[in-house]
Amino acid sequence: MKIAVTYENGQIYQHFGHCQNFKIYTIDNGAITSSEVVGTNGSGHGALSSFLKENEVDALICGGIGAGAQMALAQVGIQLFGGVCGNADQAVQDFLENKLQFNPNVKCNHHDHEHGNDEHKCGEHGCGKHGCHH
Repeated sequence: MKIAVTYENGQIYQHFGHCQNFKIYTIDNGAITSSEVVGTNGSGHGALSSFLKENEVDALICGGIGAGAQMALAQVGIQLFGGVCGNADQAVQDFLENKLQFNPNVKCNHHDHEHGNDEHKCGEHGCGKHGCHH
């Protein structure tokens, strides 16, 4: 099994569609056997589901994610665990121990308005889990 996490500086990146790196963990017999950080090569939003499928990912742990990306992941058979924040390695360990805190109804509704800068973090306006400001 392979689990991908939206990744930036050891933390779960909070905006799936703008994610530049995933940390992909290989799981065998309920334990992490290897992991690597993989760049998306500029892919964004809908193309990221294909990128993950090509990397044989079975599940995704992320922060905020929009409805279109959720549907694209479902179409390629990737399980989604959204609304998660904090340390990426710890999130995967929590997943393996069946104690990952995630939001099955995660939404990212920021596409309705302009932010005007590239420094925007989804978590600042309610994507992902409230209170996840590092």
